[in-house]
Amino acid sequence: MKRFSYPSLLQFAYTCLEHAGADSDVAQACATYLLEGDLLGFDTHGIKRLYYNLAQLRDKHSRGHGEPEIIRDRAAVATWDAHFLPGPYIAAKAVEEACYKARHAGTATIVVRRCQHVASLAAYLRIATDQGFVISLMASTPAQRSVAPHGGKAAVFSPNPFAIGVPTREQPMLLDISFSMTAAGKIKQAYERGQQLPWPAIIKADGKLSSDPADYVEQKDAAILPLGGADLGYKGYGLCLMSEIWTMALANYGRVQGRSDGESNTLCVQILDPAAFGESETFYDVTEELLDRARRCPPIDPQNPVRIPGQRSLERREQQLASGVELDDSILTLLAQCAEEFNVQLPGPL
Repeated sequence: MKRFSYPSLLQFAYTCLEHAGADSDVAQACATYLLEGDLLGFDTHGIKRLYYNLAQLRDKHSRGHGEPEIIRDRAAVATWDAHFLPGPYIAAKAVEEACYKARHAGTATIVVRRCQHVASLAAYLRIATDQGFVISLMASTPAQRSVAPHGGKAAVFSPNPFAIGVPTREQPMLLDISFSMTAAGKIKQAYERGQQLPWPAIIKADGKLSSDPADYVEQKDAAILPLGGADLGYKGYGLCLMSEIWTMALANYGRVQGRSDGESNTLCVQILDPAAFGESETFYDVTEELLDRARRCPPIDPQNPVRIPGQRSLERREQQLASGVELDDSILTLLAQCAEEFNVQLPGPL
């Protein structure tokens, strides 16, 4: 692992994106929110995905400028077609617009079809929580099949990430998970590092379970189990259905319409303004008392007290801003490729 200064990585990513054809606003958003994933510890969905975004721009599969098409628009609801604008640019814009609507209507929901891969959902949560809003995000991938339904042994769904952010008087609560046992990117990372998964998250075509990432990466007919695994996967199965209905069905853009869209996402953004439902201060009182109850729960291991979701990510963010962003060799290899192909000097480590 090597550490790099955040400003140097941000400038590197921004310049690469400009050289690939993105205008300034698009490049700035993509660089910012890809790196936000790394700061929060989601390194499989951070700057590691820079090369993907550059290649999509280079090959004209992604647009480097423009705005989403507004298909439907009401006071608290909108449907957008991003026409393959970069995911980090569109996801941040959708959250900002939903916050604007919620400030006036008390709540807002925006669904987006045909945006390129949005990377880490956690990266966008603080846009809303910093304004005092509650946020939930869901994304799915119409052209991707990697997760089996409970009781099945073939892939039907995408991993379907889900994230929520809740404001408090101090740090927000942030949660970013997938409705599968793990994300496909995590399996590929374990494969690259020669590691086994910590639990059997893969089901092979013969119905046998596996914790070997090679069984998923090298065998085209293996699938990821839904959240809950072999025994309790009905929970993740139901949540996968929810995610794909909330994203694909509401956006009128599902697996038939998007079957050739590669890694592009459909996205659902929902914002709630606590002040529209009651007193903001009472909302904070109730939320913080609940979080305090969780923190005070006697831990199984006294050396590992109960944490609030997002606590470690926010600590890591502050540490990496101060001491440098930590990148492994697989990420550095991709960044070196970005530097060579798009004629930008890769910054040196600290």
